[in-house]
Amino acid sequence: MEINDFDKLGIEDVKKVYYNPDYETLFQKELEQQEGVETSLGAVAVDTGIFTGRSPKDKYFVKQPPSEKYIAWGDINQPISKEIFDELFQKTKEYLSGKELYIMDAFAGASDESKKGIRVVTEIAWQAHFVKNMFIRPTEEELKNFHPDFTLYVAANLKNERYKEHGLNSDVFIIFNIEENIAIIGGTWYGGEIKKGIFSMMNYWLPLEGKLSMHCSANIGDKEDVALFFGLSGTGKTTLSADPNRRLIGDDEHGWDDHGVFNFEGGCYAKVIGLDKEKEPDIYSAIKRDALLENVVVKENGEVDFEDASKTENTRVSYPIYHICKHKEDLQGPHPKNIIFLSADAFGVLPPVSKLTKEQAMYYFLSGYTAKVAGTERGITEPVATFSACFGEAFLPLHPTVYAKLLGEKIDEHGVNVYLVNTGWTGGPYGVGKRMSLPATRACINAILDGSINEAEFETLPIFNLAIPKSVKGVDSTILNPRNTWEDKEAYDKQLEHLAKLFIENFKRYEGYGNFDYSQAGPQL
Repeated sequence: MEINDFDKLGIEDVKKVYYNPDYETLFQKELEQQEGVETSLGAVAVDTGIFTGRSPKDKYFVKQPPSEKYIAWGDINQPISKEIFDELFQKTKEYLSGKELYIMDAFAGASDESKKGIRVVTEIAWQAHFVKNMFIRPTEEELKNFHPDFTLYVAANLKNERYKEHGLNSDVFIIFNIEENIAIIGGTWYGGEIKKGIFSMMNYWLPLEGKLSMHCSANIGDKEDVALFFGLSGTGKTTLSADPNRRLIGDDEHGWDDHGVFNFEGGCYAKVIGLDKEKEPDIYSAIKRDALLENVVVKENGEVDFEDASKTENTRVSYPIYHICKHKEDLQGPHPKNIIFLSADAFGVLPPVSKLTKEQAMYYFLSGYTAKVAGTERGITEPVATFSACFGEAFLPLHPTVYAKLLGEKIDEHGVNVYLVNTGWTGGPYGVGKRMSLPATRACINAILDGSINEAEFETLPIFNLAIPKSVKGVDSTILNPRNTWEDKEAYDKQLEHLAKLFIENFKRYEGYGNFDYSQAGPQL
């Protein structure tokens, strides 16, 4: 098939091009080039080298008009000059010249009026496989007329040796040139850079068109009721949206336009550390031929050890969404009925479920809270609070209030219910209490989805002023108010106050910003 706009890539003497190859071709190339190994589950497993996660300090946007006036510049969106970009872009094109290449054309966004055509150029078969899994696969007919809106060049082995001269963080670079609709990635093998790079661009384009872009999963029930699940990594976003009684729209990135909700992607990217066949059967059964495992430990017999975190805690699998039996084929749904914010509270003080007012929804969306245990640093056993605006601040080129304003308008317009669900600790903080059981969390989610939670009597959590149901079908009522689960009530009160202070301190960043004063909807001391 002829590749439209191929001459515009600026890559010379290409030995051979694999254009949107099928899965079998990719599978053979991965094994032939020793990029990965076949596992007993049928999926290929690859290693991403020293980079087992994203490199946020190496991500830049070219500072130029008109995009410079929209971008929220700072530690997340770092500026780079057009001159440095041009130099590195030239190096990238030269590096990719004279090689066998994979060119993948796909769509980001299932909505016809909101989708973007993306092109990814790489020399690595498994990265092409990752793109095929993660984005929306065009038909043969669509490929004939395909003209990319955005092109991403991946040169995993190319390092910027002049980075100190350029004033950059390291020899790795991930740079977006919005005006030229180009991004370049060099020096890192991690597949998630491709996925989140396109997500960052959707987060730039859509809000400027009056559409909301969201870091959330989504599913739909038999009554066409859509639920959105927001949450940072490790809070259960992928696990809880893969519900045997509902169809999955998508597990990570969505848009919300005038017609409803739509997936940005055509696949799923799930964490697999500690994956349990019994507890997460949908994800486990999705790991088969055409799925792609990253950084897992594979035994000599091809068996995957999902418990082994010796390479990284961030072991992953990508697979096309149709590997999940119950999925929504068009990857779209109507306006949502329920929104669920997931937090894994390692302080152990938040309730398993609480109902939010519209103002509280805005507050907790802008806070984007979870808490983790800093297992990477020796000697640290106390929970560490993480606040990531809109549950995805690392991928937001615009100011967080832009997304929050759009969310608030849509909640009002469509009468959406919003809930906060704690998938973290109960009975004490990490190290004392225990992790909330998945069945208890699922029961809370089910009560939200079937509406029965609204029939409950509610009480108020002090300081945070959250509305807690006194009973939820399938949940031991003693755990619904977290104070009941702590033996030392005084310790609970202190911990609650401590977390409230962290929330209040974090929210000061929004003081005096436009018309956004939702601080009264948060904890009050």
